[in-house]
Amino acid sequence: MTDWKSLSYVVVDVEGNGQQPPDLVELAAVPIVAGVVAEASSWLVKPDQPISHFARRIHGISDEQVEDAPVFGYVEADVLKALDASALIAHNAHVDVGVLQRKLGDWECPEVFDTLKLARRLLPGRKTYKLGALVEEFDLARGLGGEDQPHRATYDAVVTARLFVHLASRRTLEELRDQPTGGSQDDTPALF
Repeated sequence: MTDWKSLSYVVVDVEGNGQQPPDLVELAAVPIVAGVVAEASSWLVKPDQPISHFARRIHGISDEQVEDAPVFGYVEADVLKALDASALIAHNAHVDVGVLQRKLGDWECPEVFDTLKLARRLLPGRKTYKLGALVEEFDLARGLGGEDQPHRATYDAVVTARLFVHLASRRTLEELRDQPTGGSQDDTPALF
């Protein structure tokens, strides 16, 4: 049996402009090394199209806040460096991975661990597996303050990293890799 800490992980969260297909507005990457959640890196990015009213209501990022932000091409090398890990983690990962694949072109996505699917499999019987509900249940936002708030990339990436560590503790890598069953309405792609 393999210790889950044998891999290097990066937890990602993206916030989008609410357009279709969604364009990146904010990205955060949080490494997990030897089972320890490390410091987050984050970027505000000026999208090609304006941020929709709906997306602004969710994450609170306005066009004015990203007006002087760089376009993605200027931060791409830093993002690629931050994504250099054995495995990628995200909550409802297909959304984040989809945006990263569109923005990074020939980037090869590493193995993916989706905390939404992991929580469903490892914590059966919950009414919901939304990130906010799991954060509250396990007190994963403890110590976060200031500008760290739900639906912002850094906050969501940090609490997702903490959720993964919570789910992974006392489990082997093989147990984490065991394929989840089925889906539910929580699988609905939501990128704001």
